[in-house]
Amino acid sequence: MRFRNIAMFGAAMLAGALAGSLMGPAPVNAVARELIELQRDVTSLLQGQKDLSTQLTQDHTVMRTLVEQSSDNVGKLSATMSGLQKSVQDVQANGGARLDTMSTQVQGVSDNLEEIKSRLGKLNQQIVDLQSTVQSLDAKISGGGTAPAGASPAGGGGTTAAPTGGGSAAAPASSAPSADTLYSNGLRDITSGKYDLARSEFQDYLKYYGDTDLASNAQFYLGEIAYSQKQYGSAVSEYEKVLTTYPKSFKLAPARLKKGMALIELGQKTAGIRELREVVKRYPGTEEERRARAKLKELGAAVTVG
Repeated sequence: MRFRNIAMFGAAMLAGALAGSLMGPAPVNAVARELIELQRDVTSLLQGQKDLSTQLTQDHTVMRTLVEQSSDNVGKLSATMSGLQKSVQDVQANGGARLDTMSTQVQGVSDNLEEIKSRLGKLNQQIVDLQSTVQSLDAKISGGGTAPAGASPAGGGGTTAAPTGGGSAAAPASSAPSADTLYSNGLRDITSGKYDLARSEFQDYLKYYGDTDLASNAQFYLGEIAYSQKQYGSAVSEYEKVLTTYPKSFKLAPARLKKGMALIELGQKTAGIRELREVVKRYPGTEEERRARAKLKELGAAVTVG
């Protein structure tokens, strides 16, 4: 448009020069020379306009190509970002499942240690009782007394009744595996992901040895198995049995924590938050309190209610 105006302006000047030559007394040769120069200028302007138009067309083509390439790149980048976002979500989901599995395995190791400590305590008590019996026998022998009926000195052929540790169960049916076998097999199978087999073993443990020191652990692991299989309703019921049946169990804190999480998974957010707050209130300074606080923060819920 600009160059068209220039061309029109040049034509107007040419027309003005012609008019001036006709009206003024300028010599004919001078007028002709001016006309030729004006024609040359107009021709040059028109050629410049044509060249500029061609250049603009080429530039437009290049710009359109660049825009199309940019659009393609943006589309590819968007697809890549979507893929990355899905991968992150998958990793987060798998990470949560792995953390639950690791937590169960750590609990298994901890329970193994507790079981060993319990056995050592009972064995130590038996040794103390046996030493007392031997000392009593030695004292009676030294004093010329006789050993009580049913007892014999150390190294003798008689049999001494072994004392029983606290919390021992009555002898089960002869066909049932031992308490140690059932509990150890249950721990092994739950940590290796054989949940159905572990459930059967812990149920048998509770059936035959329900009043032993480790019965509450077996009950807790029934809840863990249900939670791992996403049977959250059953998990809540199993954890609740730990809380109500075994009030002195050291599994109370993890049972209440996992009960709260199972309730949240069931969509019972209010009840779940209430259980998590109880964990914070009742078990300060524990790992369960830390996890409960983190979950409450994730849910946007206050830790305590004033």
